[in-house]
Amino acid sequence: MGILDALFGRTKPVRPDLDQLFGVPSAALTLEAAAGFRPTGVGSVCFASVEGGAFGEVERQVRALLDADTERGGVPVEASKDAYGYSWLLARHAPGELPELVNDLHAVNSELEANGFGPQLLCSLVAFRNEADRPLALVYLYKRGTFYPFAPVPGGGEKRDSPLELQVNALLGNDLRLEKDLTRWFPVWGAPGL
Repeated sequence: MGILDALFGRTKPVRPDLDQLFGVPSAALTLEAAAGFRPTGVGSVCFASVEGGAFGEVERQVRALLDADTERGGVPVEASKDAYGYSWLLARHAPGELPELVNDLHAVNSELEANGFGPQLLCSLVAFRNEADRPLALVYLYKRGTFYPFAPVPGGGEKRDSPLELQVNALLGNDLRLEKDLTRWFPVWGAPGL
């Protein structure tokens, strides 16, 4: 960062730090104890698809990596596209297997990044629910290396529970690197697994 950057208020972009994902199990304990939200065992990775054989091959490798768990009784990864044209890979585990789910999400992100497709990675999310069946996701923004909570209102169309998101954000300050810029708390409407 140069002197002109400092004068004009420009900052260096944050480097992605995929190891931040490993903080999710600790955050899950805090969420359960303080707010009653438990992991559902579902998580997903969102990325912008790229046409071409190289990207198709990497996507097949990622799916094969996660599908290998089916031999041990796991559920194969599910691929889908949302209404905005983004691709999602959904991984499922038992709710008590959050560390294994986080390992899968980390593996998907790492594989795409290692093959030069880091710029296509958008976010990863881990889903939670409380006793009233309210959904909540912890969303990891790949390009920012930060997390934020996303709480859609059940049955409310495209409405979010902002007070709950702020409450969860306040709870998790010691567990995760949280996104301070609230304008970057993008809604992930229709995200698989949420």
